[in-house]
Amino acid sequence: MSARSLKRVVLGVAVALSAAAVSAAQPPAPPKAAPLDGPAIAGVCLLSREAVVAHAKVGMAASARITQLAQQAQAEVDAQRKPVDADVQKLRAQAASLKPDDRMKQEQALAVRMQQVQQLNTQRSREIEVTREKATGRIAELAQPVIASVYKSRGCGLLLDRNAVLGGNMSNDLTAAVVQGLDASVTTISFERENLPANGGQRSP
Repeated sequence: MSARSLKRVVLGVAVALSAAAVSAAQPPAPPKAAPLDGPAIAGVCLLSREAVVAHAKVGMAASARITQLAQQAQAEVDAQRKPVDADVQKLRAQAASLKPDDRMKQEQALAVRMQQVQQLNTQRSREIEVTREKATGRIAELAQPVIASVYKSRGCGLLLDRNAVLGGNMSNDLTAAVVQGLDASVTTISFERENLPANGGQRSP
């Protein structure tokens, strides 16, 4: 065997031994957990309100509307920020030629304007969040009679949040039926962005 061939064999053995050592050092993969199934419990039903809002047509329409309102709010903030950013760049370019007092005055004025932009951004963010919460609340109100109807038709005696269930027989999940019933009754709602006062309080209804 040539020296080159021997070198390749030794290298191959070393790689194999290294891989085996790494494999031996790693703990064995834990066994897959057994599925938690079992018989359906009569009268016990499940529901995910989050899934109802996410998948019902009215929920998807509301989500699209909130996205639109958020984009409009961001455009408003960007429109106020752009001239401030432009003046900041202008001041940086002229800083070396300005007197210290003049530069300080301009910096202070820009700081006030930038703070106003930040305050507007914060306010619009709060308004979008309040808008989302109110829209979700309206959808929950619209879904309640549908939930009650499906609950009664399925012979339920107890309704649990599906998201809190760790496992078990999920055949009594009402979510899909509620989505279907809600779609049959309403597909969209109309709303505008909530207007909050600058101090952060919520607008009176």
